[in-house]
Amino acid sequence: MELREFAEQVLFSTSLEAKLQCPANIADERPGGAIVAPTLPARPRELHFKPQGGAREFPRLDELEHSEHRGRLLHFFANHELLATELMALVLLRFPDAPAAFRRGVLQTLKDEQQHTQWYIDRMRACGVQFGDLPVSGYFWRAISRMENPMDYVAGLSLTFEQANLDFTRQFAAGFKQVGDDESARLLDRVYHDEVAHVAYGLKWFRKWKNPHESDWEAFCRQLRFPLSPQRAKGGSHLNVEGRRAAGLDAEFIAQLNVFAQSRGRTPSVFVFNPFAEAYIAQGDAFTPVQQQQQLARDLQNLPQFLCRQDDIALVQTKPSAQFLSTLKDAGFHLPEFVELARATQLKTRKLGCLRPWAWSPDSLAMLAPLFPSVNGEQRSAEQRFNERVAALYSKAWSASFLRRFLEMLGESGRLQTRWLCSSSVVGTAARTCEEALDALAAIRAGGHHRVVIKQSLGLAGHNAIRLWEPELLDTQRRWIESAVQQPCGVVVEPWLERLADFSMQFEMTGGGLKLIGYTGLINDAKGQFRANTAAPNFAKRLPSAVTRAFAGSPQIVPEIYQMYEKLMESLEQELRAVGYEGPLGIDALVYRDAGGMSRLKPIVEINPRYTMGRIAAELMKHTAPGSHGLFRIVNTAALRRHGFTGLQEYARALLDRAPLRLEGAPVARIRSGAVCLNDPEAAQACLAIWEVGREAPRSSDAGL
Repeated sequence: MELREFAEQVLFSTSLEAKLQCPANIADERPGGAIVAPTLPARPRELHFKPQGGAREFPRLDELEHSEHRGRLLHFFANHELLATELMALVLLRFPDAPAAFRRGVLQTLKDEQQHTQWYIDRMRACGVQFGDLPVSGYFWRAISRMENPMDYVAGLSLTFEQANLDFTRQFAAGFKQVGDDESARLLDRVYHDEVAHVAYGLKWFRKWKNPHESDWEAFCRQLRFPLSPQRAKGGSHLNVEGRRAAGLDAEFIAQLNVFAQSRGRTPSVFVFNPFAEAYIAQGDAFTPVQQQQQLARDLQNLPQFLCRQDDIALVQTKPSAQFLSTLKDAGFHLPEFVELARATQLKTRKLGCLRPWAWSPDSLAMLAPLFPSVNGEQRSAEQRFNERVAALYSKAWSASFLRRFLEMLGESGRLQTRWLCSSSVVGTAARTCEEALDALAAIRAGGHHRVVIKQSLGLAGHNAIRLWEPELLDTQRRWIESAVQQPCGVVVEPWLERLADFSMQFEMTGGGLKLIGYTGLINDAKGQFRANTAAPNFAKRLPSAVTRAFAGSPQIVPEIYQMYEKLMESLEQELRAVGYEGPLGIDALVYRDAGGMSRLKPIVEINPRYTMGRIAAELMKHTAPGSHGLFRIVNTAALRRHGFTGLQEYARALLDRAPLRLEGAPVARIRSGAVCLNDPEAAQACLAIWEVGREAPRSSDAGL
């Protein structure tokens, strides 16, 4: 029989028996002309592909003790092998001019796939399942049949779907053994050894045809066309490194594949770190981050990955190294798909769920504008996402005004005991001129508060503020104020309070209302600038313990605080609806000691309509074992040098030696104790983000080194 005739029999026969028959002698003397790929392969009626979107998941490993589930799994595998058989027949008919050695290799692989299909059919029958009893997917066909050359075939089938089978066969063979089905386990072992040879065959031709100046990994990524991606070359939760080495894949390829991620079905959301939102709102295009700020943004560019769900996309300036990402994967974190900003426009061809910058602002609008037409999950326009009314929410003057109105409302209602609540005298006063700022300063000092802080209403978190401790205003301080009031929204003048506990609340404003994510402790330095966030096992529902300790003498106050925050959320939700804001939001707050020695709560220090470091800490708690506490902190090189470390790399090594990770739980591992670096110490130059987990609550001193 001629090879062409045999391939036509496999591809176009409606008889399963004919598809799986192979004559002993096949010649390839009359390959004929190239055919156009049919929309579908011919099949018996019971094996027609089900409609797209109706996929049934693989049975889980813990379901294999039931024979019907084992049969269902074997049914999946049989269909995959039959699809591979049909696609190999298509290759032979589509590319008759391919090298003879390549065509002989395809024929041999096709014969193996026929045998695998028959093995699975026979074995599933023993489990009470007939081939065709269950719906079958045509995904492999849809993904590969559009191939334009043999290189598409070896990249898409040999190095993608067959490579994934190196994981599936190993994983489920172990599962079959565990439930005592040794025959099915032996079957998968036989298939596995054939798949190693198939991947090696594809890799040989891939290397022969690829650009010699590209690595195997680079050429593989470039060759695959969406929806195929390297993510499809992995099966199950554990990468079978041994099998890939046996097939000839190199160490770089295996390492890159291990940490590669891309959506395999769910429409992804897109995240990006833009930490200078307030500055761009205040100054527009006139703002240019200084070198130190630019380096900080580069060092922390991957932080949004900890906000991502599996299958989401994180936009970054440069992709993190495979070595670093493997440490995060080993720590139990799922990895998003990383796309470099320079290539972000490639996402225009994909369906996207929603866009999630760190903050909506002029810079994130410009960055994400090309992707708005691709957003499928939400229909809000760029103008609805960010406008002048939303921009006003970033102003510290707006936060102070909202708090003042809220305190007045509580006082008028008289329905809540608020003797523990701050008075309006400690709420910030907005000023647009130097005279207004000085009048506010004088009024605060006349009220008994001698230490005062003046903040620019729009400025980078923890910066753009001046602290006035001296009884008389210095010339340098006056000049600072004169300059600051020229900025949009002016300044806010407020007393510096004797802090007992700083904390934050994390929210998400949705179409359904304002949702509480949780409470995190907040550790600031002597200047009030961020050092760390803490999170307790019950952070989603309870105030940090430092807050409740501050009111330990009056235990009835804590329930009143919760009631007060419920009312505050209602008022804030109305304000956010009025301007059309949706997205993340954080509120910083504090407990302080007043002049009479009484603990009082300032429920809002500032409102941040964006992601915050507290939100990062809250999300990291999802990867933390029950009962453990978390500490999220950022250390910089200046602090390291003060403590005798030469750089971030040396400190990271010392930290990880001192606090090795301990994980618990399966199949999803969570951190029970230890430390993990959240950005790459080998690439960072200005700062390092760290997540530390322990069974005891961290102390403020733990935020240091």
